[in-house]
Amino acid sequence: MTDLTETRARIPLEKPWPLPSPNGPEGKPRRVGVEIELAGLTEAQTAGLVQAAWGGEVRTQTDHDLTVTGGAHGDVGVELDIVLRDKAGNVIADKLLDWSRAVVPVEIVTAPLLPADLAQVDRLIGDLVVAGAEGSQDGLFYGFGMHLNPEVAGTDTTEILPVVRAYGLMEDWLRAIDPIDPSRRLLPFVNPWPDGLVDLLATEGDAWDIDDLLRAYAYLTPTRNRGLDLLPLLEHLRPAALSALMDADMLNGGRPTYHYRLPEARLGAPGWSAVYEWNRWVLVERVAADPDLLAHLAELWRDHRDSLTDTRGDWSLRVQATLGPAAIWS
Repeated sequence: MTDLTETRARIPLEKPWPLPSPNGPEGKPRRVGVEIELAGLTEAQTAGLVQAAWGGEVRTQTDHDLTVTGGAHGDVGVELDIVLRDKAGNVIADKLLDWSRAVVPVEIVTAPLLPADLAQVDRLIGDLVVAGAEGSQDGLFYGFGMHLNPEVAGTDTTEILPVVRAYGLMEDWLRAIDPIDPSRRLLPFVNPWPDGLVDLLATEGDAWDIDDLLRAYAYLTPTRNRGLDLLPLLEHLRPAALSALMDADMLNGGRPTYHYRLPEARLGAPGWSAVYEWNRWVLVERVAADPDLLAHLAELWRDHRDSLTDTRGDWSLRVQATLGPAAIWS
């Protein structure tokens, strides 16, 4: 068994791994949208660097909401905090936005990209860092993250439930092999899925349909502040059913993607890249694509929960012992 720190080193930083199911519902290659939060640059500076790297034209809606259109990788949004940004154009709101830069990040939102294009995202990140961009590791109150939005391979139960179950069973292990900075563990958006949800996924999730998943998720974790936020996907699949169970402020548009919300964006830090984070997601889908491995993890979880002495740290080691030698690493 490779130990946890050595396992992290097995994940490539520069070569994106392919997905086990590379095509989406329409038979076209699956894509992934990327959201990157940063400090140290204004929206205009950031948009200029996107334009310099990928081409296109910068279009300004307000000082805090810009789009780089027509570039090599589609339209790219560059914006500040979305709540205040909705009021931009008001003098007071604009001042609040300007004053908030110490804690509110600039966010880059890409169009859906091919996984191979994530290497270009890392080159853009390099340009941003050279120009003065700061990541989550550069400030105590920088609660910045990076989000990946991989398109689903299909919208039926057989495609979605294995991925959801794999993530629930692997989440503690993913955190253990690359621990979150202690200053960010206190922030609400880094909370893992509750044990009760993982219990259900491990004991009966293999027999669920999408409606079962929706009811359990809405009841046990009715928030977007999770490492894997399923609300956009569930809203896409069952908009009426979800809106009947959820507060309206939790729903802001469905889409056929997994909203993978990484709690840190360590721009420029050694051993970190967008490709690296993508490859960690690919490990989830590789486990999901192996029914025997997934069933074994579920069995181990049930045994773990039946134990009176096991901790969440013990569970990570059990997963490590199982996945370390598994055929998911190339």
